[in-house]
Amino acid sequence: MSATRPAAVMILAAGEGTRMRSSTPKVMHSIGGRSLLHHAIAAAQGLDPERLVVVVRHARDLVAGHAKEAAPEALMADQDDTPGTGRAVWCGLTALDAKAQASATNDGHGREVVMASQVSGPIVVTSADVPLVDTELLSAMLDDHIAGGRAVTVMTTRVANPGGYGRIVRDPDGSLAAIVEHKDATDEQRAIDEINAGIYVFDAEVLRETLASLSTDNAQGELYLTDVVALARTALHGVGAFLAPDAAAVEGVNDRVQLAAAGANLRTRVLERWMREGVTIADPSTTWVDVTVTLAPDSTILPGTQLHGETSVAAGAVVGPDTTLTNVIVGEGATVTRVHGSDSVIGPGASVGPFSYLRPGTVLGEGGKIGGFVETKNARIGDHSKVPHLSYVGDATIGEHSNIGAATIFVNYDGVHKWHTFIGDHVRIGSDNSLIAPVTIGDGAYTGAGATIRRDVPAGALSRNSAPQQTIEGWVESRRPGTESADAAARARLTGGAPGIADAVDPISLGQDSANKGEQ
Repeated sequence: MSATRPAAVMILAAGEGTRMRSSTPKVMHSIGGRSLLHHAIAAAQGLDPERLVVVVRHARDLVAGHAKEAAPEALMADQDDTPGTGRAVWCGLTALDAKAQASATNDGHGREVVMASQVSGPIVVTSADVPLVDTELLSAMLDDHIAGGRAVTVMTTRVANPGGYGRIVRDPDGSLAAIVEHKDATDEQRAIDEINAGIYVFDAEVLRETLASLSTDNAQGELYLTDVVALARTALHGVGAFLAPDAAAVEGVNDRVQLAAAGANLRTRVLERWMREGVTIADPSTTWVDVTVTLAPDSTILPGTQLHGETSVAAGAVVGPDTTLTNVIVGEGATVTRVHGSDSVIGPGASVGPFSYLRPGTVLGEGGKIGGFVETKNARIGDHSKVPHLSYVGDATIGEHSNIGAATIFVNYDGVHKWHTFIGDHVRIGSDNSLIAPVTIGDGAYTGAGATIRRDVPAGALSRNSAPQQTIEGWVESRRPGTESADAAARARLTGGAPGIADAVDPISLGQDSANKGEQ
């Protein structure tokens, strides 16, 4: 972070963003787990400014509400109908001045006099559509501004194709002379490859002075913020440029093509950072990790994995392949294979998958197992307990060292209410059970295969549903004649299968029509 705390950071988020062709405001489109605006807010908050202001206009309520969610402390400034970045900054500065803290002094007679003060000191102005601009870059620019003793510092960069951007015009000695917008530039100026990145640091007093002198006498009829540079220079204030070394970091997002490109660029940056910190990422080209995710050294992320939200992966854990986790805590040494999960906790040394679905509220204890084709929801599964395969566990608490047999269903919904099932420690649930909630199965109890458990089972008891098996010989050939099943049954009898009631039928006649059967 910069050694100097800025008086304010101003984020310009008033544009309509028509090229996105979206009902969603441009600055609310997301990459890397955050909206474009939220990325700008996070970068600004890293500077620890005295105040943060977001300038809004298009879809004002949506954008302002979203900004408040990301930064409750932020001020909202409304840009009026006057177009241009200069006007946007004027509106932001007005809001900052209106909220400036009052200073209290004593008049010498024991009476307190409150005097309104304007914002003073450095103000960083950035944009809501440059999501790769981070705190580190803003901090370096702010430090350069302070070290240079300047009133205005402009962030610039060099690009191969500068078309459409404002050009940085320098004097023969290399000092910054002016910023010329593309539409107002001469052919000679359009050949310049150094462009304005749209990020600035201003001395508040100089900014206030020069904004009052802006004019709309230009090709677009707007109040250009870039004109502040020339006005400040004319007034003999110090102006200068800070060259951003990575042009991609300051590239704006105006359409969905640029949005995707910025997302891919951000993904690369995020993954490279984690790999340098000791995380194994087997295939970065198929791995997506949000900026809000935390990965521990010696964790491993396998191909086709997406980690979103507040997901964290501890040391020694292996996640993937083909796994999507959102807000999931993965414990040390756990394995998560081909899983879709959200808002869940996977304990140390536990295993999940393949093809498991963890819905919100799932908590798997240390050494536990959720196996293949298992769905869980609002389920706490204790240490070393297992749900190996083909089961649904919803609204349940399972103790330690218990085993849930294959194809078990926790029947939790009666059509109106959700009910809870409690299973104790060291319980053995037989295969193909239906546990009708609310029900409690005590410690050490067993249930038989195919059981439907409707009442509580005491500790150490066996609960089963038993009824004599009924077998009706020859039923298929008698009731389903002419079917493939009936033919298969007849062939089985001829080759030693159990005889049925159709023994008297001549095998040669099988498959013939009823008339032929009658003749024989």
